[in-house]
This record gives sequence, C-alpha cells and structure tokens, in this order.
Amino acid sequence: MAILDKHKVLEKNATLLLVCSLLVVTVGGIVEIAPLFYLENTIEEVEGVRPYSPLELTGRDIYIREGCYVCHSQMIRPMRDEVERYGHYSLAAESMYDHPFQWGSKRTGPDLARVGGRYSDEWHLDHLRDPQTVVPESVMPKYGFLEDRMVDATYITDLMETHRMVGVPYTDDMLENASADFTAQADPDSDWDALVERYPNAQVRNFDGQPGISEMDAMIAYLQMLGTLVDFSTFTPDASR
Repeated sequence: MAILDKHKVLEKNATLLLVCSLLVVTVGGIVEIAPLFYLENTIEEVEGVRPYSPLELTGRDIYIREGCYVCHSQMIRPMRDEVERYGHYSLAAESMYDHPFQWGSKRTGPDLARVGGRYSDEWHLDHLRDPQTVVPESVMPKYGFLEDRMVDATYITDLMETHRMVGVPYTDDMLENASADFTAQADPDSDWDALVERYPNAQVRNFDGQPGISEMDAMIAYLQMLGTLVDFSTFTPDASR
C-alpha cells in the first residue's frame, strides 16, 4: 500500500509524471539501441540469399501495387503452430533486400514467406484468375487482368539502380544485363545461363503459358521464389547472435 500511495504523487503531478516517463523511455531506448553500436552487422548473413532478379523485382512491385500485403504477411514466427503450418521461421536475411519489407501479422490469407514451389504455376494462374475456384471460402478478389497487361524492361534498369542506392548490391554487370535477364527468365528457349549465374536458383520458364511477358508472368515468378533461396536442410543458426 505504501508503494501505491507514493505512486499517487506521480498521478497528481503532471510535470513529475512527464519527467519520469521520459526517464523510463530514455533508459529503455539506451538498453535497446546501445548494443547495436557494437555489432558489425545486425543481420546474420545466410548462404543463398541474393537480390531479386529483374523479373522477380517487377513481380514484387506488382504484388505491392495490388495491395497483396494487406491480407498476406511474409513473416513466419518461431512458434510451433506457425512452423508446422508454414515451414522454418523467417530469417532477417531473407528480407534484407526488401524495400519495403513484407512482414506483419494480418492474415486474412495465409503467410506467403514459403509459398515458392508449394504449388504449380498452373495452380497460381487459376488462383489469381478466380481464387474461389481453388479455395471456395476465399474472399480474395480476382486478378485475371494481370494476364492482359504486358510488361517490358523499359524502366527495369532505373528500378534496380534505385534499389542499389538504398543498399541492394546490384553489380554493374547486373545493371548492364537487366533488360536481357528480364526477357530471358520468362523464355525457356533463351540463353539464360548467364542469368542463373548472376541470380542463382532463378527459375526460368513461361510462367503463365502465354506469348509475351505479362504482369502475371512477373507475379508468379516472384511468388515461386519466395522462401526458396535458403537450404534449410543445411542451415545452422548462429547461436552468438
């Protein structure tokens, strides 16, 4: 009771309450921020993580433009129910080239951090055209129009240069070949060896099965790579971090 009586002093004195609140926030801030000055890198480097290929980056922009992040998160938390449903918990390194990142907890639809390779291109195509034919209870709108909207590489180099300005390690070679890589990834008959050398594990094929490169191609290319870059059968977390 004595402690509660002393707390009344704070409750009745606005100035004292403000000063004490600032003191608590300051101490808490120092405790959280100070250790960061002694770490060389706050993100554990993980083998396999790479920047997005030009087509994947285009697909990611379409994903953001259409507001997919409003209903889908890309962050599997290290809790049993999430790991058993979605797969290995998300690593910070997997989002290190995301601007902005797609974390969150709002899940009108399932988390997509590990959706790559779980379904066929045809499944994604049907799902984006008419979600309810695949998942009857879905409230997701139809995105079939993406098939009718063609994309090209006119601005892809500018987009990649912008991402490089904020820290994404796109090399000069990547920028010089951005247009060619953009086209090659959606054409299995192209000379795509150099593309895969620049972007290991990049998937090359006609994603929507139609002539030309559509926004649907880009969207599916992006979805199919999510969660596929890290080999979790060999990954061992750094216990010191």
